[in-house]
Amino acid sequence: MANPVPTEAEELLTSEPLMAHFATCAEGRPHVAPVWYHYHDGVLEVLTTGRKLANVRENPRVAVSVQKDDRGRAEWMVSLRGTATVVEDEEARREAAARINPKYGAPAEEYPENVLVRVAVGSAHYQTY
Repeated sequence: MANPVPTEAEELLTSEPLMAHFATCAEGRPHVAPVWYHYHDGVLEVLTTGRKLANVRENPRVAVSVQKDDRGRAEWMVSLRGTATVVEDEEARREAAARINPKYGAPAEEYPENVLVRVAVGSAHYQTY
């Protein structure tokens, strides 16, 4: 399957360490929370636990939004929708933590309780302002 994320949106997603807003579904209602992420070639990875993880286990359909702004003025946004998979493999979790945590200034081994969730992106939309 071809990557649904335009090259320009991929460049924005990988340009700097920004927070993503990870939207899951809880009891038929949206649940949105900020997360650190890693994006590469149509797959977005997050490390998470708690309500977000439980929601993904119940319903794998998710959305992710990333926005860059300067003092409250939006510069660009990328919105992704896809299907999440919980990855229970500890080695894969450690490898993802080595990609994600240092990007945000944390040691790779911090937050070992988090579980790896991979999102296969099905659709993407981006806009610059």
